[in-house]
Amino acid sequence: MINVMEIRVLKYFLAVAKEGSITRAANSLHLTQPTLTRQLQDLEKELKQKLLIRGQHQVTLTPEGMILRKRAQEIIDMVEKTEAEFQSISDTIQGDIYIGCGETEAMQYIAQVFKEMQESYPNIKFHIQSGDAEDVTEKLDKGLLDFCLLIQPINIEKYDHIRLPAKDKWGVIMRKDCKLAEKEYIELKDLKHLPLINSRQATKKITAKNEFTDWFKGELEHLNTVGTSNLVYNAAIMVKAGIGYVITLDKLVNTSQESELCFRPLKPTLESNLDIVWKKHQVFSPAAKLFLNKLKEKFS
Repeated sequence: MINVMEIRVLKYFLAVAKEGSITRAANSLHLTQPTLTRQLQDLEKELKQKLLIRGQHQVTLTPEGMILRKRAQEIIDMVEKTEAEFQSISDTIQGDIYIGCGETEAMQYIAQVFKEMQESYPNIKFHIQSGDAEDVTEKLDKGLLDFCLLIQPINIEKYDHIRLPAKDKWGVIMRKDCKLAEKEYIELKDLKHLPLINSRQATKKITAKNEFTDWFKGELEHLNTVGTSNLVYNAAIMVKAGIGYVITLDKLVNTSQESELCFRPLKPTLESNLDIVWKKHQVFSPAAKLFLNKLKEKFS
């Protein structure tokens, strides 16, 4: 199995998956087509799985091939991250820091720490990956991220964490010319018959037992959810088109005087805490360890 998982062979497989052609992949890898074909056949033989469907002009992945593509990319990412961490161990702190985060204005706190570090350690690079809690914690658990910025409520018992000195306020994004925009606050009764385009993050929070559940008072099943969106920017475009309303956090969408949209907070007020989390007993690169120390100095 160790031979199967050679990084070189995984890179060959990913190249074929990307190109959809053994010929094009061989050219990009500077290999002969027979050599690449033999490597792929050996890979399938070792795994005892058919990975590719070879057509006349292109190759496609089998279901097993799609599974390997995902895992192979994760392995390659992990190897490259590990190599970068080894390279960063020197007298001068350098290297890469990987952080996952949801959409929140609280990212400004992280940006402040990044800015301070950049001035003293110009060889440190930061890599931000956006996604909801499920997306980023999966990568954190696999070691592909060093830290995550999470919006509560979410179970963080298995992580170490620092709570940021900020809270995000929930409300509704709507068109300024709609009747509901005349209200100062949005109550549960106002939402019951609205077409809602919920963020995936909000939907998950209000289906678990927490303050979201308490706020909706068991009325979730009566809401008219017409769609969901992973990014509020795209959901806002749907709101502009008059398709519905979005339950989301404040200050993520342009609601300035020039905008067609406005934000109205929920009543009673619904706010979320924010935490920076990392795996317990995590062995950090010098760059990531420095970042953590800066976080603790600033927010602990």
